[in-house]
Amino acid sequence: MGRVVHFEVHATDPQLLIAFYTALCGWKFQRWGDMDYWIITTGSDAEPGINGGLLPRRGARALDGAPLNAYVCTATTASVDAAVVQAVSLGGAVALPKMPVPGIGWLAYVKDPDGNLLGLMQQDPAAR
Repeated sequence: MGRVVHFEVHATDPQLLIAFYTALCGWKFQRWGDMDYWIITTGSDAEPGINGGLLPRRGARALDGAPLNAYVCTATTASVDAAVVQAVSLGGAVALPKMPVPGIGWLAYVKDPDGNLLGLMQQDPAAR
């Protein structure tokens, strides 16, 4: 089995989520041909990480409080606190408040405006 090479975000309103992730994460979105599909570039080839895609959701928006039935992608950030505040100001919500991951850094989960989870990780080996 190989490593993860791509991820996808499912969106009830693709333009709303494109605006959210562009403002919060600085991701770039490029429509792929004539399809309702956007390629997501999350950074440069010089950085570790993967790119993904965004497509229309084929069903109802994720329900609040429902058990998670997906992979959670986590993005690095210089400040978890600032990223959480920004996510909320962009229409997101806190799903898991900031917590230490000992020896690694600080982690929080936010929900995008469509209810999808996004992990935010601030590197800090002194986190306890």
